[in-house]
Amino acid sequence: MTDTVDDIAEEISFQAFDDDCHLLGNLLNDCLQREVGQHFTDKVDKVRLLAQSACNMRMAGVDDAAEWLSRQLERELSSMDLEEAVPLARAFSHYLNLMGIAETHHRVRRTKLPGHVSKSCDDVFNRLIQSGYSQDEVYNAVCQQEVEIVLTAHPTQINRRTLQYKHLRIAHLLERNDRSDLSQEDKEQLIEDLVREIISLWQTDEIRRRKPTPVDEARGGLHIVEQTLWKAVPQYLRRVSNALKRHSGKPLPLTSTPIKFGSWIGGDRDGNPNVTAKVTRDVCFLARWIAADLYLREIDGLRFELSMMICSQKLADYAYSIISKEHDHEEHHHISWKPREKREHSEYHGPALPQHLPVGADMPICTGADGESAMPIVELPVKDDIDMLSTFQVPSSVNTTPSSAVHSKEGSPTAVKAENGLAGFNFKEMADASQPAVVAPTTPTHASAVGSFKKKTLLESNLNKSSMDKLLNPSMIGRPDIAPYRVVLGHVRQKLVNTRRRTEQMLEGAPCDYDPNDYYETGEQLIEPLLLCHESMEACSSEILADGRLTDLIRRVATFGMTLMKLDIRQEADRHTDTLDSITQWLELGSYSQWDEEKKLKFLTTELKGRRPLVPPTIEVKPDVREVLNTFRVSAELGTNSLGAYVISMAAEASDVLAVELLQKEARLVVGGELGITCPGQTLRVVPLFETVKDLRGAGTVIRKLLKIDWYREHLITNHQGHQEVMLGYSDSGKDAGRFTAAWELYKAQEDVVAACKEFGIKVTLFHGRGGSVGRGGGPMYLAIQSQPPGSVMGTLRVTEQGEMIQAKFGLSQTAVRQLEIYTTAVLLATLHPPDPPRSESWRNVMEEISDTSCKHYRSIVFQNDQFLEYFHEATPEAELGNLNIGSRPTRRKKAGGISQLRAIPWIFAWTQTRFVLPAWLGVGAGLEAAFARGHEEELQAMYREWPFFRSTIDLIEMVLAKADIPIAKHYDEVLVSPSRQQLGIELREAFYTTQRTVLDVSGHQKLSENNKTLRRLIESRLAYLNPINMLQVEILRRLRQDASNPKLRDALFITINGIAAGMRNTG
Repeated sequence: MTDTVDDIAEEISFQAFDDDCHLLGNLLNDCLQREVGQHFTDKVDKVRLLAQSACNMRMAGVDDAAEWLSRQLERELSSMDLEEAVPLARAFSHYLNLMGIAETHHRVRRTKLPGHVSKSCDDVFNRLIQSGYSQDEVYNAVCQQEVEIVLTAHPTQINRRTLQYKHLRIAHLLERNDRSDLSQEDKEQLIEDLVREIISLWQTDEIRRRKPTPVDEARGGLHIVEQTLWKAVPQYLRRVSNALKRHSGKPLPLTSTPIKFGSWIGGDRDGNPNVTAKVTRDVCFLARWIAADLYLREIDGLRFELSMMICSQKLADYAYSIISKEHDHEEHHHISWKPREKREHSEYHGPALPQHLPVGADMPICTGADGESAMPIVELPVKDDIDMLSTFQVPSSVNTTPSSAVHSKEGSPTAVKAENGLAGFNFKEMADASQPAVVAPTTPTHASAVGSFKKKTLLESNLNKSSMDKLLNPSMIGRPDIAPYRVVLGHVRQKLVNTRRRTEQMLEGAPCDYDPNDYYETGEQLIEPLLLCHESMEACSSEILADGRLTDLIRRVATFGMTLMKLDIRQEADRHTDTLDSITQWLELGSYSQWDEEKKLKFLTTELKGRRPLVPPTIEVKPDVREVLNTFRVSAELGTNSLGAYVISMAAEASDVLAVELLQKEARLVVGGELGITCPGQTLRVVPLFETVKDLRGAGTVIRKLLKIDWYREHLITNHQGHQEVMLGYSDSGKDAGRFTAAWELYKAQEDVVAACKEFGIKVTLFHGRGGSVGRGGGPMYLAIQSQPPGSVMGTLRVTEQGEMIQAKFGLSQTAVRQLEIYTTAVLLATLHPPDPPRSESWRNVMEEISDTSCKHYRSIVFQNDQFLEYFHEATPEAELGNLNIGSRPTRRKKAGGISQLRAIPWIFAWTQTRFVLPAWLGVGAGLEAAFARGHEEELQAMYREWPFFRSTIDLIEMVLAKADIPIAKHYDEVLVSPSRQQLGIELREAFYTTQRTVLDVSGHQKLSENNKTLRRLIESRLAYLNPINMLQVEILRRLRQDASNPKLRDALFITINGIAAGMRNTG
């Protein structure tokens, strides 16, 4: 029933799935009896039985009986008062959500079974090597892979975050229920826990009572990292590393990151006035604070674990320098070191190490069995007077170090030069030898006596500690038994505490006087001491210890850095044009917006080559322009340490790109001049986003024009490693021309952009702006990547994940690991063994013919039929969706206008609710039928068999047709649409049947989803709950349109929207 989970597993065990559905259904039924009463549960059973009987008759081909039963169901539902209808809709909505939880659980469950798992690293690596690729080719391709998954705040997640948490809890309980070692008492406790969760679900309000702010959305996106990705990423990288070791003999390098994460949440201001420069700044600080907090928890656990006294000379010198900063003493310079020779692995002759440890055996006692810290999670402070815990204070004035340790840069472990290289030695022996010289003064008197601090005394240092922190993290002075790794990690911890505190101060606008050596600005700074610990363990023959929690932490830092996900900024091209127009008119240079393209390019290139600022400080502009300038200022202040790319939506010309480059340059000049510092990092890479069919057709031309400009080409080579990124929009192109035409134009645009960059020797990364549903470019990711044009995926890929798809793919750690693995294997295959291109030019010609006819048919209905807009408003809940609080941005780019100004998400959302799913198939039947009439039927069938792109396009359309329900869509028309417009609905349903027939002729299938029996079975299992909710929605819409101010009716409608979204497994 979902567009995405086919990536996770092709089949599920329906017996186990049905068992879980019955368990959850029975518990919900018991809950309803207690909460609402027996009379209500009888009503639920009656409605479900009528709906199930109607579905059975329709599947058996007994249409008359199915129609009669449907009419009985309709009369039953339409006669209900609101007090009955609302709990009924809620009950069926919860049934569908619980079925979805069971479905996801059993897809994951199948991947755990022993045996072959398709699309896994083991599967794909083996296939590539068996087909002739060398081990080194496979190894290097994986290590050099650069995939970035960009999470967006597109408003398609219908469920409140509270409900998502409860659903996850139920999923975890189902997973526990699979264990064979549960005692009877354990099973009874598990059932009680499930009952509690389901009762809690029922008693929780499903409706968002206020619109989320962009910061709310950002918290939700960052929570996905904390909730699952934090755990899933190390597991995924271990899976990749182990598979590489098996098939190439070499593990994945420690800091290799085949996949990273980006975000638009808090940076996407395209048509969303709620995303301001301040919001972007606050979201970046929030991400940095949460990153530091997550790392602090990991460091605390790692310090407990790394108690070893044996370490390398290099680590000992670094640890010694840290201690000497806290308490310097002359006698420390005379400690004798006792190096130990590195042992060979072959010297060990004891019993084999265990392969499997009990759950939680690798965790310190301060953590739970699931690895989560038992300590409370600290919320982001909003006041300056909240005190922070600290481990110890490092006086910046202490410069005395042991003679064997010389620092070229304060606080840098790589700057420590050890005389004995990596030879191991016993740190405890060193500590014992130095014990007489080590004292633990905590009073200013003693500190003054030794005279070791110049800027900050030990007392001043301790004043910043709370009393509890002194107990939890005592000073290292006077502790000869302290392990060297704990010394280093304690220092790391303190810098993380400082990083968190500095972020709070910056958020509040308070002055920050931290020395740059006392906090972490980048992930590279944090990873340095961790790598030093890892190298020390390897040098001391403790590889098995190094390859545990420490390795996982290093890989987290390499993946997430100090920002978790770098934030992209997105803005419309017209906003930049308006800004430059205001500047040129203020400077009396003319109206930039009225210039032709060549004049714009000449002006922009000249200004980019110059060194003087263009924008005067005294310039007066309107608020919209000032907000654009403020955004560029914030991007200059934050730099590439926090931000990723600057995406230009609705890009159409080369000047759109250079305009952003110029505004970036201006902002960096202004910020650097005012603050007297160099702005962090380079300018953001500028990414044009081509969205409409017209812009897609011109994408290659725009890129060629850009690369012909000497300044721009040199800029790419100097500042971005000769790399150009281009984004392609799937949503608006689909709304503009229909899904088939959009798919073909996207395919050609990718070919053209790749060819353009190749002409100039520039590398290219394609950024795919895919939605969740097929109508917005969604579908199984593996299938999508494997059907891209040859050469368009050369080890690099960026792609958006949004709304309900984020939760579906990454809501559980097991599904997240599987999805990340699929990204890796799909990109690897597309790089080393790209899909076949069209076999002949005639195939391209056929595609052009189908696309042209399809587009004309689609546009003739959607944009040229005078009745369509009113029909759309009447037949769907589109108008009412605007009141649904699922996102911070408006449903329309502009208040006025028809379909063209409506965003793609509500356009798809509305048709998904009615189960007509019109945008995903409209026009396809007309195009295929015209091709058949020209005698191309056999050629189309050959294209389906041999061309991956064409096959995936047809398969996705077939899947959408299988999910549609024409009797339900017809019911919306009969009840809600004016008689004068019902003929249009009849014509559209005829177009649906034409599409169904022609798609089956091309694929050779006898019925829809013949090649996906799992999907068909899942669809059928939901209909008994889904159809009644649709019928209830029709009745509620009818009443609401007669009584628009009734809040109870509006709430009832929102509940049905939730239920249908749960049944369809996607929204927009």
